[in-house]
Amino acid sequence: MLSERSEFTVSELIENGVIEKPLDGNHGGTHPKSKDYVPEGIPFVMASDMIGGRVDTTNCKFITKEQADSLRKGFAKTGDVLLSHKATIGRTAVVKETVDDYVMLTPQVTYYRVKDRDRLNNKYLRYYFDSAPFQELFNQWAGGGSTRAYLGITGQLKLPIVLPPLPEQKAIAHILGTLDDKIELNRRMNATLEGMAQALFKSWFVDFDPVIDNALAAGNPIPDELAPRAEVRKNALANSGEPGRTNGTTQQGSLDHPTLSDPNSLFPAAFQFTEELGWIPKGWEVRPLDKIAHYQNGLALQKFRPKDGETPMPVVKIAQLKTGESSWDETASPSIKPECILNDGDVVFSWSGSLMVTLWCGGQAALNQHLFKVTSQDYPKWFFLEWTKKHLEDFQRIAADKAVTMGHIKRIHLSEAMCLVPSATLIQEGSRIIPPIIDRLISNELESRTLTKLRDTLLPKLISGELRLPEAEQLTEEALNV
Repeated sequence: MLSERSEFTVSELIENGVIEKPLDGNHGGTHPKSKDYVPEGIPFVMASDMIGGRVDTTNCKFITKEQADSLRKGFAKTGDVLLSHKATIGRTAVVKETVDDYVMLTPQVTYYRVKDRDRLNNKYLRYYFDSAPFQELFNQWAGGGSTRAYLGITGQLKLPIVLPPLPEQKAIAHILGTLDDKIELNRRMNATLEGMAQALFKSWFVDFDPVIDNALAAGNPIPDELAPRAEVRKNALANSGEPGRTNGTTQQGSLDHPTLSDPNSLFPAAFQFTEELGWIPKGWEVRPLDKIAHYQNGLALQKFRPKDGETPMPVVKIAQLKTGESSWDETASPSIKPECILNDGDVVFSWSGSLMVTLWCGGQAALNQHLFKVTSQDYPKWFFLEWTKKHLEDFQRIAADKAVTMGHIKRIHLSEAMCLVPSATLIQEGSRIIPPIIDRLISNELESRTLTKLRDTLLPKLISGELRLPEAEQLTEEALNV
């Protein structure tokens, strides 16, 4: 029988009928290969798809149902707790309801299936796997820090799991889940906000919607290459009942900063041809990306370690840029040049390996090489941020074509990436609309960072019984009501 608060091995929980024997994905010849991936089908879940306690089935790989049904194991169902155990180790997630009855796992992920829900809460189990003591032990046994880090099913059977009474398990899962729910809400909200900013930028600087609207209203010619978009705009304007008005622009002014009553007045009503970009709005300029912003490369920080008496500064490399958290495993001197120090809200662009553009919100940190800190003395943040994002796909393609381990771009590619610069008045109007969106993005991300720290602080104390549930509930309520 299980006691009130006891420690059991995974093997003992299996023997007691609390969980089924954990299983991972198919090994060897039956393991699906990259050639087997299809656009839609059964999610094929890797460690990289386990983000924030959830399975990202939007961006994961897929295999056909026929192939999935032919496999021997690795069928994870709704409610299963996932734990990555190879290479990228210690990530966790709970499988939510999916279109199909299951998701498929790679050999690097194990599923834990609760058999007796009267003795073990699956969400508690996931949080237990996230706790620092468990993660430290798991990393130690798996040889964490090595590319060969691995702890197979046999090794996992010996892992200890602390089980408080079921009501306490549920209460712990509820408290921590409340924090995670708010973090997830912020994530979804930020995805929406980012979409708003990108949609407005695309309408103005890629599709030229307001210029097409003005040209149609004035009876000016539309270049052949823009004719399909002009047809789209004709239909949109006809449906709106407001000729000459750009719906998308008006709608983007909903974040406490309404746009002008007639935003189209800031756009020209004709096009001009350029050698660099073809047809562009009349009067606009074409400039390379490195002329609208400064791309400051980071430092080889092993040469800039903290000196005696200095307060060390955490380091940001590509890995930290992915997680949004700087690393204290490596520190740098705070006396490095200010251009290579990151602060919340700075734009960072990784130009090697995994190319990405993001707003840094992980606190003050030192910028390592292979990362650009992007700034400008001439243009607002939203302008160079969106133009850098606009060219990111091309940069990723350039990097992928390089026959090296870590694909990258060179500064010449920044010079070859062309951007459009409109009138100063139009940039000012953009600065009324988009910065509030960016500010909200940053605010949400910083709030999520605070909630994550609180969750990670409460987690081990709740599991060990060091912190009482009422105290944890109060701390959670205070954090969410700030």
